[in-house]
Amino acid sequence: MSDAPAQHESGSPNQSRSPSPGGNEVLTLRALVSTKDAGVIIGKGGKNVADLRDQTGVKAGVSKVVQGVHERVLTVSGSVEGVAKAYGLIVSQLLSSTPSSPVSSTPSAPPSSIRLLISHNLMGSVIGRNGLKIKAIQDSSGARMIASKDILPQSTERIVEVQGSSDSIARAVEEIGRCLLEDWDRGVGTVYFHPGSNDERSGRRSGQQSGGGGRRTNGDAPPRGRTSPSPNSPTPPPTNLRTQNISIPSDMVGCIIGRNGTKITEIRRLSGSKISIAKEPHDETGERMFTIVGTPEANEKALFLLYNQLESEKERRVGREQLQQEEMQD
Repeated sequence: MSDAPAQHESGSPNQSRSPSPGGNEVLTLRALVSTKDAGVIIGKGGKNVADLRDQTGVKAGVSKVVQGVHERVLTVSGSVEGVAKAYGLIVSQLLSSTPSSPVSSTPSAPPSSIRLLISHNLMGSVIGRNGLKIKAIQDSSGARMIASKDILPQSTERIVEVQGSSDSIARAVEEIGRCLLEDWDRGVGTVYFHPGSNDERSGRRSGQQSGGGGRRTNGDAPPRGRTSPSPNSPTPPPTNLRTQNISIPSDMVGCIIGRNGTKITEIRRLSGSKISIAKEPHDETGERMFTIVGTPEANEKALFLLYNQLESEKERRVGREQLQQEEMQD
């Protein structure tokens, strides 16, 4: 994705592989923007986005317009400094285009914001233990950060909203980018969120602002009204199989497998992917490797189901801890 040609109205940067820093520390950072803001970012005839590339050296593009959907995805790739500068310039552009928000911002002016899309697996790198990292970024940048607890529909991404002046947002983005690059491998296998109007496998959840169709993972075209074939179907085996690996904390493996393997069996059945689990942790973190083999669509569904199960277990544990604390206080 980092070496894909940037496009404006005609399409989004190619997503043929997971965004990767590679050897030259290239960062790819995506954000969710309104259709109106996307028009400002692109500019007439693509002038604004072209100027942005010239000033920062980044590659930038906005996803296609989807009828009936009011959000698009902005993708910016380049050096950490270049990406941070680009987001700062974008925020300045958006502020100057809004009549109610003069360029010379006053103390009473509302803060601007940008909604970054961050892989669920990488959120820990941004938040840090007990929230210390996100607090440090806020303190040093002057920006306010709000990390959403919900995974966006049919994806494994969450939103981190960064609020503040264009300068403070740029500083925060630079620090967030450095955190992401340090643990980039944890983001491999991310299922990217793509606002869309296809609802055949919507999986929408209450409280979400965006629909969850029309998505791609690892560059494969979004499904168009199709469903993954049943694993018991007599049709010939697919030839476009993909293998993806994700790491799961050892203490969460049991909740994914379920009693007598019921949970993992159900995930395999619903997704159509083969899922194998390493018997031992693969490194000093104590995490176990899950290997998923199937079509891109089947793997996407498997990842979505796995992360849903993880989120449910985390919520259950938090609730249990709160109950125990209340009992101790009583």
